[in-house]
Amino acid sequence: MSSLINHPGSSGSFSRRKLLQAAGLGGLAWLSPLTHILGRAQEIQSKNAKAKSVIILWMAGGPSQLETFDPHPGQKIAGGTGAINTAVKGVRIASGLPQVAEVVDELTIVRSMITQEGDHERAAYNMKTGYRPVPALVHPSIGAVLCHELPEPGVDIPRHISILPDQWPARGGYLGAHFDAFKVYDSLGRAENISARVKPPRQEKRLEALKVIEDSFSLGRRLDLDNKTTLHNITVKRALAMMNSNKLDAFDVRKASVRTSEKFGDTNFGRGCLAAIQLVEAGVGCVEVTLRGWDTHINNHEGHTKLNAILDPAFTALISELRARDMLDRTVVICAGEFGRTPKINALGGRDHWPKGFSVALAGGGFKSGYVHGKTDPDGKNDGPEDPVRVSDIHSTVLHQLGIAYDKEVMTPIGRPMRLSEGNVIKSLLKPT
Repeated sequence: MSSLINHPGSSGSFSRRKLLQAAGLGGLAWLSPLTHILGRAQEIQSKNAKAKSVIILWMAGGPSQLETFDPHPGQKIAGGTGAINTAVKGVRIASGLPQVAEVVDELTIVRSMITQEGDHERAAYNMKTGYRPVPALVHPSIGAVLCHELPEPGVDIPRHISILPDQWPARGGYLGAHFDAFKVYDSLGRAENISARVKPPRQEKRLEALKVIEDSFSLGRRLDLDNKTTLHNITVKRALAMMNSNKLDAFDVRKASVRTSEKFGDTNFGRGCLAAIQLVEAGVGCVEVTLRGWDTHINNHEGHTKLNAILDPAFTALISELRARDMLDRTVVICAGEFGRTPKINALGGRDHWPKGFSVALAGGGFKSGYVHGKTDPDGKNDGPEDPVRVSDIHSTVLHQLGIAYDKEVMTPIGRPMRLSEGNVIKSLLKPT
């Protein structure tokens, strides 16, 4: 079970009891740290770290590189898609992203991404974890790794959050369900479903009664334990801390100025991008915001026109607002989907899955500004792009910028040593140190 904040079909009022019940079952399992986590000393972020948080704009379905960051205007593979100049001389992107064009001077655009996965579920897993799926092991997403390696005990809201998640949300994998992304299905209002449903005096009485039961249970079972250290008691305390936290306001974009909100666009995705900034400001380590619908096997151009109209203001405002708040240098922004789309347009006017040369846009966190890496064939005939970059390499590079030892080995619950990432750091994507 995952956390439910304004989930379509839910009641909009989620009781404290249900919240606590959910704590051990998935999206709220972050409230119930395992014993070895409780015993860990806080790890100190490397002095070489350029960033401390990550915002992922997840383009679910796989956007076409040709209609976004790698147009080939006038070529047959473009299918009529045009290109526009950007803030960087000589760099052009698709005409459907005119606002993004103005902030390309803050972006690193990788046009030579490759993956071995052409299936949505497998490719999404690969992009979110850096690993290809294998039987009997679930790898952690990049947000889970960040929160595991760089804990922040003073933050009493989840530090790994997924806004508008699709069916394959970011998971904690072998690091534990407590590192799963906390799911939020709308970012328009405050997380009301974790507010107390009774007045403080009555809630205090309920908590006193709960303590009596806890004490009785410990005595009845003859447990030689301090009640304050039991896992259930810790879960309750952390749930209450979140319910009473002033950081909950970070979920609520209604308090932002009208001028700021309008920049992001009047869409759930736009509001999610604004919430992502507020959450990172509040101490959240990783926020993923999903924009669905890029699987354009039919009417590719029409679909991308509609989605670009949502992405364009939101992505631009995200970069601009992070820069205005002096947060861009310490926040890595990733805009990516699971793969690209074929150079060839099919009989239904769509583009199919293409893992052999697609685009990812990165910003902040020490990545180069106004830089384009790699090149794809304008004829769409070559099997691979120039200067290819593997998905695992992006993971290793981002972890490196966070000051995390990407090649560190951790032991899985089944006793298998695993590296946090199997890729390499692509230094050409990074600003000189």
